[in-house]
Amino acid sequence: MRQPLADAIRPTTLDEVVGQQHLLCPGGVLRRLIENGTEANMVFYGPSGTGKTTVANIIAKRTQKKLYRLNATTASLQDIKDIIADVGTLLAPGGILLYLDEIQYFNKKQQQSLLEFMENGSLTLIASTTENPYFYVYSALLSRSTVFEFKAVSPEEAQPAVLRALRLEQQQSPLPLTWEEGVPLQIATSCGGDVRKAINAVELLCQAARPVDGQLLLTSDDASQLTQRSAMRYDRDGDAHYDILSALQKSIRGSDPDAAVHYLGRLLEAGDLLSPCRRLLVIAAEDIGLAYPMAMAITKACVDAAVQVGLPEARLPLAEAAILLATAPKSNTAHNAIIAAMSDLKKGRTGDIPRQLQNVHADTTGFDNQQHYLYPHDFPHRWVRQQYLPDALKNVKYYEWGDNKTEQAAKAYWEKIKGEPL
Repeated sequence: MRQPLADAIRPTTLDEVVGQQHLLCPGGVLRRLIENGTEANMVFYGPSGTGKTTVANIIAKRTQKKLYRLNATTASLQDIKDIIADVGTLLAPGGILLYLDEIQYFNKKQQQSLLEFMENGSLTLIASTTENPYFYVYSALLSRSTVFEFKAVSPEEAQPAVLRALRLEQQQSPLPLTWEEGVPLQIATSCGGDVRKAINAVELLCQAARPVDGQLLLTSDDASQLTQRSAMRYDRDGDAHYDILSALQKSIRGSDPDAAVHYLGRLLEAGDLLSPCRRLLVIAAEDIGLAYPMAMAITKACVDAAVQVGLPEARLPLAEAAILLATAPKSNTAHNAIIAAMSDLKKGRTGDIPRQLQNVHADTTGFDNQQHYLYPHDFPHRWVRQQYLPDALKNVKYYEWGDNKTEQAAKAYWEKIKGEPL
């Protein structure tokens, strides 16, 4: 059985690891820990194909501990018990180094079973995860570990690994193997920061190469077909999903229509229609708000049209909504007002509803047969001064006028009618 190319060229030293220079450059904190032989519990967090397993393997080779590997997607509590049973025996006289991949799939009980042995130093844990460990890893385990974040590898950093893979394939090829200029960078760019994906693309490209004049030529066209959509890093239930939605909202909030359609496109390219629909409606209320109240109605119409026509045509009304929201004036005054009001409620700041605002049935209690409610429509300009908030909150201001044209016009209107600055 042929060894996968990604395993064949897996780095064996820190100098061969591509990317992660913020951790592994000369003087980098993780590099110093590894070179000093520190036996610390670590959690490696980051996207797939960024070197987490590779670095863990390098650490394992530098330690005198017995190395065990588990993948949390398939491991059970019994697997952990079997490993822990070797602690202090002749099978692991120097202790145990456990490399646990995808730790987010371990439940709380499975993670807790490691704590005692991490505490006394008989087990050193190196765990990896593609999900935010502060959401998925038990807090007591995190408190005994140091989290290192691995980042997506840039095309410039991934290109040396692609070239290394191409040269190895060149050495093993039964026919002379060459490639068009630009193919290595094309593959590195299309991998979306995932080096393993780039190496797999090289392997497939070499396997699919056609003999031409007694040699194999790797073409840009073939590379393009094999790597199409590879740069999409998306998981509907994972961090990437929420990162893209966050970037979409922040781009619209920042009035950047180009970034807005970029992130919208990433969601739609992944086949996700409902998430951007929901988020665009939220943005219309939260970030545009009272500066352009019609934005909500227009966005709702665009969302309804998108859901009705489906993909791929849905991209058109959603792009219209995204650009409208990005270029519209912004106001978060309604957002701030309801947040402030609910904050007071959670703190217990409330009170009895003023008598004049209670339902008419209150008149039948026998205590006061007059409600004393002043009907605004009976007064000039449809307004009359009376108390609406409970006594404990009667002077509270939750809403602050925005500095946009719409809210300032409303402010000027009511200042004139009420005869006081607002």
